[in-house]
Amino acid sequence: MGILSDILDSKRREVRALQAVPRRGATRAPLPVVERLRRGQAGLRLLAEVKRRSPSAGPLSRVLAPGERAVAYARAGAAAVSVLCDGPFFDGSWDHLAEARAALDEAGLAVPLLAKEFVLDARQIGEARDRGADAVLLIARIVDEPTLVALAEAARAEGLEPLVEIAHPSELPAARAAGARLVGVNARDLDTLAMDAAGATRLLASLERDVVAVHLSGVRTVADVVQLTAGRADAALVGEVLMREDDPAPLLRTLVGAGRG
Repeated sequence: MGILSDILDSKRREVRALQAVPRRGATRAPLPVVERLRRGQAGLRLLAEVKRRSPSAGPLSRVLAPGERAVAYARAGAAAVSVLCDGPFFDGSWDHLAEARAALDEAGLAVPLLAKEFVLDARQIGEARDRGADAVLLIARIVDEPTLVALAEAARAEGLEPLVEIAHPSELPAARAAGARLVGVNARDLDTLAMDAAGATRLLASLERDVVAVHLSGVRTVADVVQLTAGRADAALVGEVLMREDDPAPLLRTLVGAGRG
């Protein structure tokens, strides 16, 4: 599977190390996520991402610390903040998640956090909970259906909302079996890094109306947001374009405004 195979090999080693470490324990109740991301009068909801590097974009801005960036996103209108937790490929960490939660809480901003990780084991879900997440990403492609169902159940047992990511119609039954109320459709192939915006649009349109549909990857411009607002998506992830900005607030405010129609 190319780069995805490399990521998963690395993640399996990380999971084994994490399993040997006692849990820190959670200190707060998770925030509700589903209704925060469901489209309403505020229009298309935007999840802003804290990501210092990606295999497709390379190094990104580090002027703001993860906590500072999370607060900037929240004040600029982000409905939620996504934090990369993978170190080797994205320069993220569990510490970034904890820093984002601490900064948001200190600022009095009740904005949910999504732990964006390649989850293979329930121990990672426990870590996400202990570090301040309100939701956790589960990628259908990287586990079989029974494992996805078990991971979704583990997330809900921790009080976290699973956001199940799919990229192909063949993965939709697994998301349904997992009882996903949040389904993200990734327009980027995790292996080749190629984009298929048209395919993502078709897959989003096929989701049941009671599911909160989240468009993942490739949102860069006002035109992109306007196009998504006209379609099925309830919410959209905005990452690299914001991470190229040392001060992301002006651009994010513009994109949030575009999503209101």
